[in-house]
Amino acid sequence: MVDVSAPASRPAYHRPALIALVVVAFAACLALAWWQWERYESAAGTAQNLGYALQWPLFAGFVVFAYYRFVRLEREAEQDTEQPDTGPRSAAPASPAAGEQVAAEGRRRRTRDLPREIPAGILPERPTAARSTDPALAEYNRYLAGLHAADVEEAVRTAPAPSSGSSTGTSERSAG
Repeated sequence: MVDVSAPASRPAYHRPALIALVVVAFAACLALAWWQWERYESAAGTAQNLGYALQWPLFAGFVVFAYYRFVRLEREAEQDTEQPDTGPRSAAPASPAAGEQVAAEGRRRRTRDLPREIPAGILPERPTAARSTDPALAEYNRYLAGLHAADVEEAVRTAPAPSSGSSTGTSERSAG
């Protein structure tokens, strides 16, 4: 039987489609910045056009930053899969500096694998509904409940009685 496996995926920095996307997005952002700058310099230009003209180059820079960040994260992931941590090393490090470097690398790997928590106190607390002990409010709510009950009784009293067997002359009422 022939062993057929999927070809190895290309690293992010060797993907022509991704590089083309970054180049096109970068060029488009700079073109939009140029266009907004021209609009700003025209007779009808406003401060909003100036703001956009300054904003689009930032977007272009973010596209490049995101690409480099993506490439770096993929390289780190590849390095982690190529060099799995097999546990404690049997050989002692050659020097104390090398031992500190190995220990620091182990700490980085352990902290990278741990889930990250949001520290307490950063996010605002969820608001809770305050219970009112105001007697006037409680009396008003009882009054509204009584009005609702009276409306329901009135609707039941004035509703036509269902006829048995005959469907002519009856109409359905909707709740809306």
